[in-house]
Amino acid sequence: MLKRRTFLLGGAGAVGALLVGWSVLPPGQRLTTAAPLRVQGSQVALNGWVKIAADNSVTIMMCKAEMGQGIHTGLAMLLAEELDADWSQVRVEDSPIDKIYNSLQTVVDDLPFRPDDDSAVKRATVWITRKLVREAGTMMTGGSSSINDLWLPMREAGASARAMLIGAAAAQWKVPPGECRTESGQVLHPSGRKASFGELSALAAQQPLPRKVALKDPGEFKLIGKPVRRVEAASKINGTARFGIDALPDGLLYASVVMCPTLGGTVANFDATSAANMPGFIKGFAVAPYNGGSGAIAVIADNPFRAMNAVKAIKVDWHEGAASKVSSASVNSRLAQALDDSDGHAYYHRGDVDAALHGAARTLTAEYRAPYLAHGAVEPVNCTVQVTDGAATVWLSTQVPALARQHVAKVLDLDADKVDMHTLLLGGAFGRRLELDFVAQAAAIAREGGGRPVQTLWSRAQDFTHDFYRPACVSRLKAGLDKDGKLVAWQSTSTSQAIVPESLARYYGVPRIPIDKTTSEGAFDQPYEWPAARVAHKIVELPVPVGFWRSVGHSHQAFFTESFTDELAAATGQDPIAFRAALLARHPRHLAVLKRVAALSEWGRPLTHAADGAPRARGVALHEAFGSVVAQVAEVSLGPNQQIRVHRVVCVIDCGLPVNPNLIRQQMESGIVFGLSSALQNEITIEEGKVKQENFVDFPVVRMNDCPVIETDIMPSQLHPQGVGEPGVPPIVPAVANAVFALTGKRLRALPLKLT
Repeated sequence: MLKRRTFLLGGAGAVGALLVGWSVLPPGQRLTTAAPLRVQGSQVALNGWVKIAADNSVTIMMCKAEMGQGIHTGLAMLLAEELDADWSQVRVEDSPIDKIYNSLQTVVDDLPFRPDDDSAVKRATVWITRKLVREAGTMMTGGSSSINDLWLPMREAGASARAMLIGAAAAQWKVPPGECRTESGQVLHPSGRKASFGELSALAAQQPLPRKVALKDPGEFKLIGKPVRRVEAASKINGTARFGIDALPDGLLYASVVMCPTLGGTVANFDATSAANMPGFIKGFAVAPYNGGSGAIAVIADNPFRAMNAVKAIKVDWHEGAASKVSSASVNSRLAQALDDSDGHAYYHRGDVDAALHGAARTLTAEYRAPYLAHGAVEPVNCTVQVTDGAATVWLSTQVPALARQHVAKVLDLDADKVDMHTLLLGGAFGRRLELDFVAQAAAIAREGGGRPVQTLWSRAQDFTHDFYRPACVSRLKAGLDKDGKLVAWQSTSTSQAIVPESLARYYGVPRIPIDKTTSEGAFDQPYEWPAARVAHKIVELPVPVGFWRSVGHSHQAFFTESFTDELAAATGQDPIAFRAALLARHPRHLAVLKRVAALSEWGRPLTHAADGAPRARGVALHEAFGSVVAQVAEVSLGPNQQIRVHRVVCVIDCGLPVNPNLIRQQMESGIVFGLSSALQNEITIEEGKVKQENFVDFPVVRMNDCPVIETDIMPSQLHPQGVGEPGVPPIVPAVANAVFALTGKRLRALPLKLT
C-alpha cells in the first residue's frame, strides 16, 4: 500500500512532468474558432478569419477595436495580401468572442524586460506567456500591439484560404495545385482556365485545412507597404458609420447619471419627488459603484435631454469615502515622501552606480513632475443594454469585448453565453474604453428598464470628473560625469500609483501584484549605454482611480529621461544630438533614426525668426516605445505672455516593416497633437476628492490654429512590424521642453510646461 507521502511526491512529479511537457509544446493554433463563424447568404467560412461569398466579396473578421487608428485597414491588408484578394471586394466584420482572438502581444509587452534583453530567461518567459494567454487571456485592443500580434496569424489565415481555393480549382480542373496561381480574387491556370474566389468558395470550404502554408516574401507584396485608403473612411464621410452612441434599437429608453462628486463615493439617500413630476420621467434610483467607479443616481426617461434634466433635480446625500481628504497638494506631498522613504524596486541595474557616482568628477540632480491626466475622448461615455427573457444584448464601444461580456453577465447574474455583444466604432478611447465601470453600470440601469433597451449616456462633466486618470508621477534623477564630460553613472527613481495591479483587481478581482513594468517603462527600457545605472520605481496607493492612458508610463517617463539627458549635454557644453549619439554605439537602429531626424530638421543650421519677429529654437528627443523608435525635433518660439508656440515638428519613426504608410503618418500626427496638448495645456487637479476640470474648456486640446506643421519620415525596414498608435506621443513633450531651454535658458521640469 502506498504511503501518503510517496503518493504526493509521485503526484507532484507527474504534475511537474506534465507542466514541463506542456511548456515545450507550441502555442495553440490561432486559425479556427471553437464554434463555426456565422454566415449569411452564400458566404462560407474558410477559417476563423475570412468568409467568401458567391459574389466574390471577401469578409475579414476583426477582433480589434477601430477607434480612429485605422487598424481595420491595416489588419485587412495582411490577410488580403496573402489571399491575393481583390481589395475592392474586401469587407470587414467584427469577430465573435473566441480564444483565437486573444491578445497575446499586449501581455508579452508588459513583461519587465528591456527590448535589447536577449536572455534565455526572457525567451522562455515570453514562450510560456504566449501559451498561457492563448488559453486564458482575453480579446483586447491596446498597447499598440495589434499589427505586431496578428502579423503572422492573419497572413497565415489568408495563405491558408488561398491554398484551399487553389485546391478547389485544381480538383475541379483535374490539374496539380502547383500549376495554379492566384491574382486579384481569381485562381488562374496556364491553360487559360480561371475562376473567381466566389465561384470556388463553396468547394474550397470542403478542402482540408492546410497543415502548413508558405508566406510571401516581402518582395512579392502588392498591398503591404502601400498607402491604402482606410476601409471605414467613406462611412465616416457619408454619415453611415455607427459608433456606440448611435445604437438605436427599437423601443430605446435613455438614462442619465450623476455620480458622487467625490471619487469613489456612494449614495447615502435621495429624494426623487421633484424629478418624478418632470416630463418623460420613467424611473429614478441609486446605482452602486462598479469596477472602481463611483456610486450614482440614475434616471430613465423617454429621451436623453429629459433624463439629463430630471437627474439634476434629484436631491442626494452622499457618502464621500476615503478620497474626500485627497487634493493635488497632498498627492504631491505623498509622492515626495515616498521617494524620501524608499529606493523603490529596481527594474534595471548595471554596474556599481553608487561607486560610479562617488568617483565622478561632477554630479547633477533634478526632480521632474507630471500631473494626473484625463483621456478626453470625443465620444462621451455610453453603453446600451437590453435585458429580457433571461438574456441581455449589449451595444457598446469597447477595447475589451470579452471582459465586457463577462462583467455584464456578472451584474445580471447570467451565463456569459446569454449576453450578445454588438461592438461598434469608438469615437476615440486612448485607454478609457479598457475600463468596465460604465459597462457594468449600464447593465444595472437597464435591468430597471422593464425589458426595453436603455442607453446610459454620461455628460461631459461626468466623463471628466470620473475618469481613470494617467497617474501623477515624480522622478528624481542623478548622473555622474567624468572630467571630460562623459557620462559614467545614471540613477533614476520615480514614484506613482500602479495601473496594472489596480486594473487586474478591477477586471478579475485578484490581489494587487507588487510590481508593474508600466510604471517604469520609458525609464528602464531605453537604449542609452549607461556605464553604470540603476532605474527604479516606488508604487504608492492613493484613492484616485488610475488607468491606461495613451503610451502609459512612456508618456511621462520620456519627459523625465530625455529632458535630463538634455540637461547633461548642456552642462557639459555638448551638442544634444552628439551627446546622445555617443551613448548609442551598440544601437545602430536608434542611431540611424537620430541621424535622420537631425538631417531632415537641418539641425545646427540657424533658424529664421517667427512671422512676428520672435526668435525660434530647436529641441530634440529620442524614445523607444512599443517596439518602435521615434525621434522628434520641435521648433518653438514665445508669443504674448510668454506663451510657448510650436511651429514645426520633424518626426522620424522606425516601426519595422511599414504596413501602411498612410496610417503611420496619421498616427504620428495624432500622437504629436495629443502629446502637445498634455505638454502645454492639460492637467487634472483635485480638491477634497473632487476633480475640478469638467470639460474641454478646462482641459483644452491643441486646436487647428495652434497646430504645428508636422513632417513624418518612415525608415525603411524588413523587421517584424511594431507599434504605431502610441510611440508618437512620448518624444514630443521633451522635444518641446528642450527647445524652450535652448530658447530661454530656463529648464522646465513640471508639466504642463509654463514660463509664467
